[in-house]
Amino acid sequence: MSRKRTYRTFTYREAVFRICCEEFDAVTAEIIRQRRILGDYIARHPDFRKSLEPLELLAGAPEVAQSMARAATLVGVGPMAAVAGAMAQYAGMAALDAGAREVVVDNGGDIYIRAVEPVIIGLMTGTADLGDRLAFSLQADDTPISICSSSGKMGHSMSLGECDLATVVAKDAALADAAATKAANLVRTIEDIDPALDSIVGIEGIDGVIIVKDERVGLAGKLPPLLKIK
Repeated sequence: MSRKRTYRTFTYREAVFRICCEEFDAVTAEIIRQRRILGDYIARHPDFRKSLEPLELLAGAPEVAQSMARAATLVGVGPMAAVAGAMAQYAGMAALDAGAREVVVDNGGDIYIRAVEPVIIGLMTGTADLGDRLAFSLQADDTPISICSSSGKMGHSMSLGECDLATVVAKDAALADAAATKAANLVRTIEDIDPALDSIVGIEGIDGVIIVKDERVGLAGKLPPLLKIK
């Protein structure tokens, strides 16, 4: 059984983070630092924020922008589709560098995890039939891992589709975030699920994907075991 973890909330600008880590201050400091670095770069390269397609970086682009741009190029979306995942992973890795044994950083549904004990990650489908009943069951040796989600019906992020939930699992959180955005963009009807699964699982670096639309749930690739939690 996974133990009860304590999560703290950290809000910075428009982002709300849920963080479980003994090195909480290291996590929050890195969020602020990386957002400043990215903001300085965007001031030099405004198209980085606005583009809905991959684009070339300016010379001297910081590591966070490079990570987001790589993910965007692999997936075929704009680099800001990777920002929440990138921030979660950079913040989590800073905590590990500071000596934390375990860290969970949830940036609005884009999650980076390094666990030392089993952990359950709930999936908010938004559908009447499933509600909040689905979850991934992770063992410590499944981590570090990133689990990122997007939806055409929930949340504030831009989506071009009508997907209830698209969740992608990968080692790289920027890539998982960008791919989840793409998956959600591809789904307007249940007939779109299978082609979207094939498209996303074929991206280099993606472990697995789950897509929920109305009464249909589609799975592809290698995913952690699914649980019903209610």
